[in-house]
Amino acid sequence: MADLSFNFYAGSCPGAEFIIRNTVRSASTSDPSVLGKLLRLIFHDCFVQGCDASVLIRGNGTERSDPGNASLGGFTVIESAKNVLEIFCPGIVSCADILVLAARDAVEALGGPVVAIPTGRRDGMVSVAENVRPNIIDTDFTVDKMINIFSSKGLSVQDLVVLSGAHTIGAAHCNTFNSRFKRDPRGNFELIDTSLDNSYAQTLLNKCSSSIDPTTTVVNNDPETSSTFDNQYYRNLLVHKGLFQTDSALMEDDRTRKIVEVLANDEESFFERWSESFMKMSVIGVRVGDEGEIRHSCFAVN
Repeated sequence: MADLSFNFYAGSCPGAEFIIRNTVRSASTSDPSVLGKLLRLIFHDCFVQGCDASVLIRGNGTERSDPGNASLGGFTVIESAKNVLEIFCPGIVSCADILVLAARDAVEALGGPVVAIPTGRRDGMVSVAENVRPNIIDTDFTVDKMINIFSSKGLSVQDLVVLSGAHTIGAAHCNTFNSRFKRDPRGNFELIDTSLDNSYAQTLLNKCSSSIDPTTTVVNNDPETSSTFDNQYYRNLLVHKGLFQTDSALMEDDRTRKIVEVLANDEESFFERWSESFMKMSVIGVRVGDEGEIRHSCFAVN
Protein backbone atom coordinates (compact mmCIF):
# COMPACT_ATOMS: atom_id res chain seq x y z
CA MET A 1 0.00 0.00 0.00
CA ALA A 2 1.41 3.36 -1.01
CA ASP A 3 1.48 6.02 1.67
CA LEU A 4 1.54 9.81 1.60
CA SER A 5 4.85 11.30 0.55
CA PHE A 6 6.39 14.67 -0.20
CA ASN A 7 6.39 15.43 -3.93
CA PHE A 8 4.05 12.51 -4.57
CA TYR A 9 3.31 13.99 -8.02
CA ALA A 10 6.96 14.63 -8.99
CA GLY A 11 6.84 11.96 -11.69
CA SER A 12 3.15 11.86 -12.62
CA CYS A 13 2.27 15.58 -12.62
CA PRO A 14 5.32 17.69 -11.78
CA GLY A 15 3.52 21.03 -12.10
CA ALA A 16 0.63 20.08 -9.79
CA GLU A 17 1.51 22.20 -6.74
CA PHE A 18 2.52 25.14 -8.95
CA ILE A 19 -0.82 25.01 -10.81
CA ILE A 20 -2.81 24.93 -7.56
CA ARG A 21 -0.82 27.82 -6.06
CA ASN A 22 -1.33 29.90 -9.22
CA THR A 23 -5.06 29.20 -9.23
CA VAL A 24 -5.35 30.31 -5.60
CA ARG A 25 -3.32 33.46 -6.23
CA SER A 26 -5.28 34.55 -9.29
CA ALA A 27 -8.65 33.83 -7.64
CA SER A 28 -7.63 35.94 -4.65
CA THR A 29 -6.71 38.87 -6.88
CA SER A 30 -10.34 39.26 -7.89
CA ASP A 31 -11.79 38.15 -4.54
CA PRO A 32 -9.47 38.37 -1.49
CA SER A 33 -12.13 36.82 0.77
CA VAL A 34 -11.64 33.49 -0.99
CA LEU A 35 -8.43 32.84 1.00
CA GLY A 36 -10.22 32.62 4.35
CA LYS A 37 -12.87 30.42 2.74
CA LEU A 38 -10.29 27.96 1.42
CA LEU A 39 -8.73 27.65 4.87
CA ARG A 40 -12.14 27.03 6.45
CA LEU A 41 -12.94 24.40 3.85
CA ILE A 42 -10.14 22.08 5.00
CA PHE A 43 -11.45 22.13 8.59
CA HIS A 44 -14.89 21.12 7.38
CA ASP A 45 -13.47 18.43 5.11
CA CYS A 46 -10.89 16.86 7.43
CA PHE A 47 -13.04 16.84 10.58
CA VAL A 48 -15.84 14.93 8.84
CA GLN A 49 -14.59 11.43 7.93
CA GLY A 50 -11.06 12.59 7.18
CA CYS A 51 -9.36 14.67 4.48
CA ASP A 52 -11.11 12.99 1.57
CA ALA A 53 -12.81 15.89 -0.26
CA SER A 54 -16.22 14.53 0.77
CA VAL A 55 -17.27 18.11 1.62
CA LEU A 56 -17.12 19.02 -2.09
CA ILE A 57 -19.68 16.52 -3.37
CA ARG A 58 -22.94 18.10 -4.51
CA GLY A 59 -26.40 16.64 -4.07
CA ASN A 60 -29.24 15.96 -1.66
CA GLY A 61 -28.16 14.49 1.65
CA THR A 62 -24.45 15.22 1.14
CA GLU A 63 -22.22 16.99 3.67
CA ARG A 64 -22.42 20.07 1.52
CA SER A 65 -26.22 20.13 1.85
CA ASP A 66 -26.11 20.24 5.66
CA PRO A 67 -27.04 23.64 7.20
CA GLY A 68 -23.77 23.51 9.16
CA ASN A 69 -21.95 23.81 5.83
CA ALA A 70 -24.30 26.34 4.23
CA SER A 71 -21.88 29.26 4.50
CA LEU A 72 -18.82 27.45 3.14
CA GLY A 73 -17.14 28.95 0.05
CA GLY A 74 -14.09 28.60 -2.15
CA PHE A 75 -15.51 25.66 -4.11
CA THR A 76 -14.99 27.29 -7.51
CA VAL A 77 -11.25 27.72 -6.84
CA ILE A 78 -10.88 24.00 -6.13
CA GLU A 79 -12.83 23.13 -9.26
CA SER A 80 -10.88 25.50 -11.50
CA ALA A 81 -7.56 24.06 -10.22
CA LYS A 82 -8.95 20.60 -10.92
CA ASN A 83 -9.98 21.60 -14.45
CA VAL A 84 -6.46 22.80 -15.28
CA LEU A 85 -4.89 19.69 -13.74
CA GLU A 86 -7.22 17.46 -15.77
CA ILE A 87 -5.89 19.06 -18.95
CA PHE A 88 -2.22 18.48 -18.08
CA CYS A 89 -2.45 15.25 -16.05
CA PRO A 90 -5.88 13.64 -16.43
CA GLY A 91 -6.98 11.36 -13.59
CA ILE A 92 -3.84 11.92 -11.50
CA VAL A 93 -4.34 14.61 -8.83
CA SER A 94 -6.99 14.04 -6.16
CA CYS A 95 -9.48 16.67 -5.03
CA ALA A 96 -8.46 15.82 -1.45
CA ASP A 97 -4.88 16.93 -2.19
CA ILE A 98 -6.08 20.04 -4.04
CA LEU A 99 -8.16 21.06 -1.00
CA VAL A 100 -5.26 20.73 1.43
CA LEU A 101 -2.74 22.40 -0.86
CA ALA A 102 -5.12 25.29 -1.62
CA ALA A 103 -5.61 25.92 2.13
CA ARG A 104 -1.83 25.80 2.61
CA ASP A 105 -1.36 28.28 -0.28
CA ALA A 106 -4.06 30.61 1.10
CA VAL A 107 -2.14 30.96 4.38
CA GLU A 108 1.09 31.64 2.49
CA ALA A 109 -0.61 34.23 0.26
CA LEU A 110 -1.60 36.21 3.38
CA GLY A 111 1.93 36.26 4.80
CA GLY A 112 1.71 33.10 6.88
CA PRO A 113 4.21 30.24 7.07
CA VAL A 114 4.93 28.02 4.07
CA VAL A 115 4.02 24.49 5.14
CA ALA A 116 5.45 21.45 3.36
CA ILE A 117 2.59 19.00 2.89
CA PRO A 118 2.83 15.33 1.92
CA THR A 119 0.48 14.32 -0.89
CA GLY A 120 -1.11 11.16 -2.27
CA ARG A 121 -4.54 11.41 -0.60
CA ARG A 122 -7.34 9.64 -2.44
CA ASP A 123 -10.89 10.94 -2.81
CA GLY A 124 -13.68 9.49 -0.65
CA MET A 125 -16.79 8.10 -2.27
CA VAL A 126 -19.29 8.75 0.50
CA SER A 127 -20.67 12.10 1.70
CA VAL A 128 -23.49 12.10 4.25
CA ALA A 129 -25.07 15.18 5.85
CA GLU A 130 -25.65 13.39 9.18
CA ASN A 131 -21.88 13.16 9.69
CA VAL A 132 -21.42 16.93 9.74
CA ARG A 133 -22.90 18.15 13.03
CA PRO A 134 -21.33 15.59 15.40
CA ASN A 135 -17.88 16.40 14.03
CA ILE A 136 -17.57 20.15 13.54
CA ILE A 137 -17.11 22.84 16.18
CA ASP A 138 -20.07 25.13 16.71
CA THR A 139 -19.50 28.71 17.86
CA ASP A 140 -21.10 28.13 21.28
CA PHE A 141 -18.99 25.10 22.30
CA THR A 142 -17.20 24.93 25.64
CA VAL A 143 -13.45 24.25 25.78
CA ASP A 144 -14.18 20.71 27.03
CA LYS A 145 -16.42 20.03 24.06
CA MET A 146 -13.83 21.39 21.63
CA ILE A 147 -11.04 19.35 23.23
CA ASN A 148 -13.18 16.22 22.94
CA ILE A 149 -13.76 16.70 19.22
CA PHE A 150 -10.12 17.53 18.59
CA SER A 151 -8.86 14.53 20.53
CA SER A 152 -11.23 12.25 18.62
CA LYS A 153 -9.28 13.36 15.51
CA GLY A 154 -5.90 12.72 17.13
CA LEU A 155 -5.33 16.43 17.81
CA SER A 156 -4.09 17.89 21.11
CA VAL A 157 -5.09 20.89 23.23
CA GLN A 158 -2.16 22.75 21.66
CA ASP A 159 -3.50 21.88 18.18
CA LEU A 160 -6.88 23.30 19.20
CA VAL A 161 -5.40 26.65 20.27
CA VAL A 162 -3.00 26.85 17.32
CA LEU A 163 -5.59 25.96 14.67
CA SER A 164 -8.04 28.45 16.22
CA GLY A 165 -5.45 30.98 15.03
CA ALA A 166 -7.03 30.53 11.59
CA HIS A 167 -9.43 33.21 12.86
CA THR A 168 -6.66 35.75 12.22
CA ILE A 169 -8.16 35.90 8.71
CA GLY A 170 -11.62 35.48 7.24
CA ALA A 171 -15.01 36.84 8.15
CA ALA A 172 -18.16 35.65 9.91
CA HIS A 173 -21.89 36.19 9.56
CA CYS A 174 -23.57 38.11 12.37
CA ASN A 175 -25.82 35.20 13.35
CA THR A 176 -22.74 33.22 14.49
CA PHE A 177 -21.92 35.66 17.32
CA ASN A 178 -24.81 38.11 17.84
CA SER A 179 -26.28 36.17 20.77
CA ARG A 180 -23.44 37.68 22.84
CA PHE A 181 -25.13 41.11 23.03
CA LYS A 182 -28.47 42.74 22.26
CA ARG A 183 -30.52 45.91 22.26
CA ASP A 184 -32.95 46.21 25.15
CA PRO A 185 -36.60 47.22 24.47
CA ARG A 186 -35.59 50.90 24.59
CA GLY A 187 -32.95 50.32 21.95
CA ASN A 188 -29.97 50.56 24.29
CA PHE A 189 -26.95 48.29 24.00
CA GLU A 190 -26.79 45.40 26.48
CA LEU A 191 -23.82 43.03 26.89
CA ILE A 192 -24.94 39.43 27.50
CA ASP A 193 -21.55 37.65 27.34
CA THR A 194 -19.25 39.49 29.75
CA SER A 195 -16.16 37.74 28.36
CA LEU A 196 -16.45 40.18 25.44
CA ASP A 197 -14.97 43.70 25.50
CA ASN A 198 -17.78 46.22 25.89
CA SER A 199 -16.81 48.73 23.20
CA TYR A 200 -15.91 45.96 20.72
CA ALA A 201 -19.34 44.41 21.35
CA GLN A 202 -21.01 47.78 20.68
CA THR A 203 -19.13 48.12 17.40
CA LEU A 204 -20.29 44.63 16.43
CA LEU A 205 -23.88 45.41 17.39
CA ASN A 206 -23.83 48.51 15.22
CA LYS A 207 -22.37 46.65 12.24
CA CYS A 208 -24.88 43.85 12.61
CA SER A 209 -27.98 45.92 13.27
CA SER A 210 -27.40 48.17 10.27
CA SER A 211 -28.67 45.33 8.11
CA ILE A 212 -31.98 43.52 7.95
CA ASP A 213 -30.53 40.03 7.61
CA PRO A 214 -27.90 38.78 10.12
CA THR A 215 -27.13 35.79 7.91
CA THR A 216 -25.76 38.01 5.12
CA THR A 217 -23.80 40.72 6.97
CA VAL A 218 -20.17 39.73 7.47
CA VAL A 219 -17.66 41.02 10.00
CA ASN A 220 -13.90 40.38 10.00
CA ASN A 221 -12.77 37.70 12.46
CA ASP A 222 -9.74 39.82 13.31
CA PRO A 223 -10.70 43.49 13.76
CA GLU A 224 -7.07 44.66 13.58
CA THR A 225 -5.21 42.94 10.70
CA SER A 226 -7.87 40.97 8.87
CA SER A 227 -5.91 40.51 5.65
CA THR A 228 -2.69 39.27 7.24
CA PHE A 229 -2.01 35.81 8.62
CA ASP A 230 -0.27 36.75 11.88
CA ASN A 231 -0.56 36.24 15.65
CA GLN A 232 -2.89 39.23 16.11
CA TYR A 233 -5.78 36.84 16.87
CA TYR A 234 -4.11 35.88 20.15
CA ARG A 235 -3.39 39.49 21.04
CA ASN A 236 -7.09 40.21 20.44
CA LEU A 237 -8.00 37.42 22.86
CA LEU A 238 -5.85 38.97 25.61
CA VAL A 239 -7.97 42.13 25.42
CA HIS A 240 -11.29 40.23 25.18
CA LYS A 241 -11.83 40.80 21.48
CA GLY A 242 -12.50 37.24 20.36
CA LEU A 243 -15.40 37.31 17.91
CA PHE A 244 -16.90 33.92 18.75
CA GLN A 245 -17.78 32.50 22.12
CA THR A 246 -15.35 29.66 21.27
CA ASP A 247 -12.56 32.23 20.84
CA SER A 248 -13.19 33.92 24.21
CA ALA A 249 -13.51 30.50 25.86
CA LEU A 250 -9.82 29.84 25.18
CA MET A 251 -9.02 32.57 27.73
CA GLU A 252 -11.36 31.14 30.39
CA ASP A 253 -9.59 27.79 30.75
CA ASP A 254 -6.06 27.42 32.17
CA ARG A 255 -5.14 24.64 29.74
CA THR A 256 -5.74 26.85 26.73
CA ARG A 257 -5.03 30.34 28.14
CA LYS A 258 -1.37 29.52 28.81
CA ILE A 259 -0.89 28.62 25.14
CA VAL A 260 -2.74 31.77 23.98
CA GLU A 261 -0.37 33.89 26.06
CA VAL A 262 2.72 32.29 24.53
CA LEU A 263 1.43 32.68 20.97
CA ALA A 264 0.33 36.30 21.55
CA ASN A 265 3.90 37.18 22.48
CA ASP A 266 5.78 35.13 19.90
CA GLU A 267 4.72 35.08 16.27
CA GLU A 268 7.63 32.87 15.25
CA SER A 269 6.48 30.25 17.73
CA PHE A 270 2.93 30.52 16.34
CA PHE A 271 4.18 29.96 12.79
CA GLU A 272 6.25 26.92 13.82
CA ARG A 273 3.38 25.38 15.75
CA TRP A 274 0.91 26.24 12.98
CA SER A 275 3.04 24.27 10.51
CA GLU A 276 3.00 21.24 12.82
CA SER A 277 -0.70 21.41 13.68
CA PHE A 278 -1.82 22.13 10.11
CA MET A 279 0.20 19.15 8.91
CA LYS A 280 -1.42 16.92 11.57
CA MET A 281 -4.89 18.09 10.52
CA SER A 282 -4.13 17.51 6.84
CA VAL A 283 -3.57 13.79 7.38
CA ILE A 284 -6.65 12.97 9.48
CA GLY A 285 -8.26 9.76 8.20
CA VAL A 286 -6.65 9.95 4.77
CA ARG A 287 -7.32 7.31 2.12
CA VAL A 288 -4.20 6.10 0.32
CA GLY A 289 -3.04 3.43 -2.11
CA ASP A 290 -6.03 1.77 -3.72
CA GLU A 291 -8.63 3.15 -1.28
CA GLY A 292 -11.16 5.64 -2.65
CA GLU A 293 -10.63 7.03 -6.14
CA ILE A 294 -9.32 10.00 -8.09
CA ARG A 295 -12.40 12.00 -9.06
CA HIS A 296 -12.77 13.45 -12.57
CA SER A 297 -14.81 16.34 -11.15
CA CYS A 298 -14.47 17.40 -7.52
CA PHE A 299 -18.23 17.86 -7.18
CA ALA A 300 -19.25 14.28 -7.99
CA VAL A 301 -17.99 10.72 -7.48
CA ASN A 302 -16.95 8.95 -10.69
